[in-house]
Amino acid sequence: MYFLYGTRRNGKTELVAKFGSEQQLKAYIQYATLRTNPDGTYSFEQKTPLTGCIGYSFASEGSEADDAADVPFNPTPTML
Repeated sequence: MYFLYGTRRNGKTELVAKFGSEQQLKAYIQYATLRTNPDGTYSFEQKTPLTGCIGYSFASEGSEADDAADVPFNPTPTML
């Protein structure tokens, strides 16, 4: 399982979605990213788990809390 984390303006990072494969996660990030801003932050599509975030990170391992978190699994554009 792959975990996608969003970074907020206040520096807080939170789990926003889970994916079954790294390929699905990377394709989703590519879809959700509108642009890279001059300051290195990102702008994301509205109504996605990354809405309101300025950055992201991902990991192939999460904590037990991440496994139990109520976040979308394999979100797709059709889920919006």
